[in-house]
Amino acid sequence: MPIFDRSNRKDLDQLVEEFITTSKINRRQFLQRATAAGLSISAASALLEACGGTSTSTPPKVTTIDALTVWSANELANYQLQNAAFKAKTGVTVNVESTRDLPTVLNTRVRGNNPPDVTGSPGKSQFNTLAQQGKIVALDNILDMTQIHQNYAQTWLDYVSVNGKLYGILPKANSKGTIWYNPKQFSAQGYTIPQTWDALVALSNQIASSGKYPWSMGVASGAASGWPACDWIDQIYLSLNGPDMVDKWIAHQIPWTDSSVKNAFQMFGQIAHGSHYINGAPQAILATGFQEASYLPYDSPPKAYLYYLGDFALGFITTQFPSLQAGTDFNFFPFPTINTAYAGSVTGGADVMFAMKDNDATRSYMQFLSSAEAQTIWIKQGGASSVNKAVSLSDYPNLVQANAAKQLVTASIFRPSPDDQMPTAMESAYWKASLVYIANPGQLDSILSGLESVAKQVYTS
Repeated sequence: MPIFDRSNRKDLDQLVEEFITTSKINRRQFLQRATAAGLSISAASALLEACGGTSTSTPPKVTTIDALTVWSANELANYQLQNAAFKAKTGVTVNVESTRDLPTVLNTRVRGNNPPDVTGSPGKSQFNTLAQQGKIVALDNILDMTQIHQNYAQTWLDYVSVNGKLYGILPKANSKGTIWYNPKQFSAQGYTIPQTWDALVALSNQIASSGKYPWSMGVASGAASGWPACDWIDQIYLSLNGPDMVDKWIAHQIPWTDSSVKNAFQMFGQIAHGSHYINGAPQAILATGFQEASYLPYDSPPKAYLYYLGDFALGFITTQFPSLQAGTDFNFFPFPTINTAYAGSVTGGADVMFAMKDNDATRSYMQFLSSAEAQTIWIKQGGASSVNKAVSLSDYPNLVQANAAKQLVTASIFRPSPDDQMPTAMESAYWKASLVYIANPGQLDSILSGLESVAKQVYTS
């Protein structure tokens, strides 16, 4: 055994101090520098053990991931296709728990010090809060950021960043500037696609006056009931008031009692409360699920002629009616112009996925889900769009879905749905308030005053 060179004792003492008290060096660096100071490998290893080191060079390989998600039905099926591809690629199994009340379940697990490995939801407020609390793994040193910046517009990276750090990835997104209709029925009835809000109301009146129901609407979604109505109001608000006012509304820089908010509610009410617009309204609106409501224009004979929902409605339609042809039997037209200054405005949503545990498996999973490879798996099934520029429009299952994806890229004005960006308590109150408004339109002033009271508590707490 080589004799230890005592002339290096000072360097070795400093090395030990570094290893014990700081994180500047790892095990490999310790051994390299200790042997350079004159210790044998066995002696250096023994010293490492005495310093609290470990003889295991790599941690045990993680082979399963616990994922908590809000997705269900065909969305969950599409997500599982991605997970199957990930397992084939890495050998890691993704165990999925699905819940429609994800915010509550996630908060409970975080408080119980039992967070999932990865999770995600359409809402943004909870994501921001958890990131600020240090509960989410930052991805800047995990993802290839050069590639990320090439593939994603800055507006989307800003959406999943907090305090300048990237914390989330965007596995899929949706345009919410889409009104669904049956092209064959429009042609047979002589209906014209409306370009403006006034033309939309005129078409609705034309259909209603003939004894038919122009609209289908359903806002039931379990604990999240009401969000489909808020999507209506959000899109109207942007189209009416523009993006700067949307930002002020989200930040509570204007009160809920402001005329801009009241006008958006009332314009939604023109549809929800329209005479002979929706069969069984308002009770039917409150009792019908948003997915089931998408079927009515495509029943034979049709039970409605128009339905507003994000582009994910395509997945519901094609699953329920697999024989329908895209573009011929079903299609959408852009949400009509309300204020010409904001023509072409589009709201949308993006599902944010993030990691709450940092290990090789979750790192690989975040890399995979952010890639065009993973996102193409989902978009080929329909019902979702990708904001990843590397995903080809030719990979969408049909031209209707490709056009919906293009809306996200080419929209003259885009904002994520305002309710998704509000604090969780505010978002929940807004959803519930929309239900009250559907049932009791005469209470709008009281409803907005109540929302303003909630806002004063939420934004000052």
